[in-house]
Amino acid sequence: MSTPRPAGTATYRRSVGTARALQRRKQLLDRVTDDLAENGLADFSLRRAARAAGTTHKVLLYHFDGIEDLLRQALLGLRDRRIDNALVTARTLPTLAERVRAIWPVLADDATGLRVIDQAIGLAMYDPDRYRHLARDAADQYIKPLESLCPPHWEESRRREVAEFTLATLRGFLVEWRTSRDSERIEAGLAALERALDREEAAA
Repeated sequence: MSTPRPAGTATYRRSVGTARALQRRKQLLDRVTDDLAENGLADFSLRRAARAAGTTHKVLLYHFDGIEDLLRQALLGLRDRRIDNALVTARTLPTLAERVRAIWPVLADDATGLRVIDQAIGLAMYDPDRYRHLARDAADQYIKPLESLCPPHWEESRRREVAEFTLATLRGFLVEWRTSRDSERIEAGLAALERALDREEAAA
């Protein structure tokens, strides 16, 4: 999926850091992210990305370091959208268990790009030497928001541990949801997760 950089790239991209260029980059990235959310990773290419963004591949190469950089940035943006949507309601709830429970419907909603996230993780598993960063990026993106749901008086190490535990558990539920659609089993698991988080918070 990598694309060689044209000769003279450094000179060609000398204005890439200007405010105007950054605004244009965001506009292009938003369009490519929308395309990924709708159509998934199958057949993703520089040509398809350019078509979705309404531009040419040369313009995309001006703003991004090749197709893999564009894909990575689009996935980061897609996850950010999911996280922001998930936290809107969660942060208003009184307990940690309720906050975590509230983000589940957003994470499990296919309309928020779950299929693309699945495909990215699949790439990381299939070709870890090339794509392990896609899985690592996902974990890094979710940990801080999950930490933010923990009581603010907790020590940083404790917030981190609970966030890691919660993320691993929710990822397991997502795999179950995508492979079996067994909502009864997942609901039982979520109830157990809530009880564990209630105990953790009560032990403070």
